Amino acid sequence: MEQAVRRVIVGQEEVVHQVILAILAGGHVLLEGVPGLGKTVLVRTVAGATGLVFRRLQFTPDLMPADITGTEVYEERGGQGGFRFAPGPIFGNLVLADEINRATPKTQSALLEAMQEHTVTVVGTTYPLPEPFFVLATQNPLEMEGTYPLPEAQLDRFFFKVHVPFPSAGELALIAGRTTGTEVSEPGPVVQAGEIRHWQELVRQVVVVEDVIGYAVRLVLATHPDRPEAPERVRHLVRYGASPRGLQALVLGARAEALRAGRSQAGYDDIRRVALPALRHRLFLGYEAAAAGVSGDELIAEVLAAIVP
Repeated sequence: MEQAVRRVIVGQEEVVHQVILAILAGGHVLLEGVPGLGKTVLVRTVAGATGLVFRRLQFTPDLMPADITGTEVYEERGGQGGFRFAPGPIFGNLVLADEINRATPKTQSALLEAMQEHTVTVVGTTYPLPEPFFVLATQNPLEMEGTYPLPEAQLDRFFFKVHVPFPSAGELALIAGRTTGTEVSEPGPVVQAGEIRHWQELVRQVVVVEDVIGYAVRLVLATHPDRPEAPERVRHLVRYGASPRGLQALVLGARAEALRAGRSQAGYDDIRRVALPALRHRLFLGYEAAAAGVSGDELIAEVLAAIVP
């Protein structure tokens, strides 16, 4: 699957790698990058390579919760009328939430139940979403006017937050050659939904010994400013550290990393490799960090340097 995606996406090896890991682990992904870096193309390519039912939601300020989840509609048949549920675009396997931070908090919150429980509740009735179910959301960090920052509760439900970097000069040349010619590369499905669910089960069977889990616990605790093991800048610049979901993402991401590498046991290096995408959106920084220009990635790097296996 990863090779099929890379035949379309130029560069961005680490981005593709982290998205595939999240799918193996059954988690949602928040992709952040400036416009034009191919975030939407990446999601569509992943959907094409997996053969999953793809749905796209373009988030705008006037988008309503019912536009996402669906609603009850009145229908008359044979002289008798009644209400039936019309499913919204959330009823897909892979849902692209494009520019998610442009919708109001009320609309953003419509995703909470779907992301956590894989269900949707409308007018008191709960409907299951198709499995497997993934939300791949994008947001632009530059244009902040008219946007609504995602609340902490929703950020925490994303398994990984992936930064999409700007391409190198060589990659830009390849992009120009591929996208301005007559041939358009579109991957066909190389896996099916049943195979993905099988991989998710295999990920959870990867062995993680107690010492490795203990190391992940120490990393998470070191992101909390009130803990003695926290580095000095974490104690001064972080308001809240990573949640238990951050620990789950570390361990499950390490399992997925090990499975992808063909190993039946995850180790310390697997934990460290997934630490940035698993934790960067779970550190809530204070005003001092913004004033000093310090990012969450820098603080996580300090935690990794301070907490050794």
